[in-house]
Amino acid sequence: MHIVVVGLNYRTAPVEVREKFTFADKDLPEALRHLKLTKSVLEGVIVATCNRTEIYVVVDRLHMCGYFIRSFMEQWFGISREEFTSHLYIYEDEQAISHLFRVTCSLDSMVLGETQILGQVRSAFLQSQENNATGVWFNMLFKQAVTLGKRVHSETTIGESAVSISYAAVELGKRIFGLFTDKKVLILGAGKMSELTVKHLYANGADEVIVANRTLSRAEEVAIKFNGTPCTLETAVNRLDEVDILISSTGAKEYILTSSQVKESMKNRQSRPLFIIDIAVPRDIDPVIGDLQNVFLYDIDDLEGIVESNLEMRRGEAVKIEMMIKEEIIVFHQWLKTLGVRPAIRALQEKSNSIHEDTMESLFNKLPELDDHQRKVIRRLTKSIVNQMMHDPINRIKEMTGEKQGNEALDFFTQIFALEDQMSDKIDDKDLMVVSKKSAVSASSKSSEIMSSLSKASLMPASL
Repeated sequence: MHIVVVGLNYRTAPVEVREKFTFADKDLPEALRHLKLTKSVLEGVIVATCNRTEIYVVVDRLHMCGYFIRSFMEQWFGISREEFTSHLYIYEDEQAISHLFRVTCSLDSMVLGETQILGQVRSAFLQSQENNATGVWFNMLFKQAVTLGKRVHSETTIGESAVSISYAAVELGKRIFGLFTDKKVLILGAGKMSELTVKHLYANGADEVIVANRTLSRAEEVAIKFNGTPCTLETAVNRLDEVDILISSTGAKEYILTSSQVKESMKNRQSRPLFIIDIAVPRDIDPVIGDLQNVFLYDIDDLEGIVESNLEMRRGEAVKIEMMIKEEIIVFHQWLKTLGVRPAIRALQEKSNSIHEDTMESLFNKLPELDDHQRKVIRRLTKSIVNQMMHDPINRIKEMTGEKQGNEALDFFTQIFALEDQMSDKIDDKDLMVVSKKSAVSASSKSSEIMSSLSKASLMPASL
């Protein structure tokens, strides 16, 4: 078994490419179903944000895996692979696990230390789980990744000093206008990103903010928090000539602002400049608008590097987090070690329970004068003896399967307790999956071997 991630992000693909590979929330269940039907794929999670689209899979073989995932993307998005293959990266096994942890801890984000990605990874995992796209491996791995992400933000200062996308958008506006004390701002979209943007604008002295949304009630919810003015997206177009700054972050699939609309509004502005930041993916604003006179248009890719000073402090914390990630990878591998031995342990427990029950039945038949209390005491004490006798053998076999001769130790354990019949009767498909000798994330790998692999693991996009 292998863990693989195939994806593209803000480093490997510009926004005009990334916006072609977004998943609408309503389409994700069907996308996950198609992903699970892809050859070799046993488990899958799709993480799709404005800065990345990543497909995590557990596969039964690495050979042709990249081809199969590219085929899935080609069919789902209706885009020829020749148009996007050069933007993809693929990580396998230890590299894939490390990448997931780095993403969840925001070390791979455009804005280092931002917290939004943690919630996005968690939501992606839960949605995959709800659609039966995950199994034993990803149920463990993604829960561990989310828990690590929470630890990172509580135990380090990586999230201190505001450097979010919304903050960066406001900082860019300050570079153009200075203070916002006499500026009117129009926000298109009333999602979380927009709400954070409004918060930063008011903190920097904005006089008035107009919040526009497709649903007026949602626009009112955000506007009332900041004493702003709500309106619909349709009516917002008529207010373009009033505002100095427009920041857009909706979930629309098509452009919501066209060149002709902006050109018409500019006639009434008397050469007053219009500053536009489009932080949506797919983009909300037609890029040709940036060619209009006195219109200054920026998209999400223009925000990289805006808050370099605050990021310097976060980079120091990133070193600590990298060590935490290495420790968590070892923990995951140690957990994997127990998977291969689980069928044998379960067989031993079931065999001992069966022997205990048969013995109790025989004993009680020979001693019919025992009352219920006496029987309960005898059953509890004898069960305790059985459990104590099994305790050390079970712990030892867990340790031994992590050694170099782990498979031989497991075979010997099975033979010495005569568990062959129980193993053949009780083992299920999940057990067959996790004990597969094809596993690239081998249950018998030593921690030192894991660390060695990590040190060699390149985080640059690998060849597909």
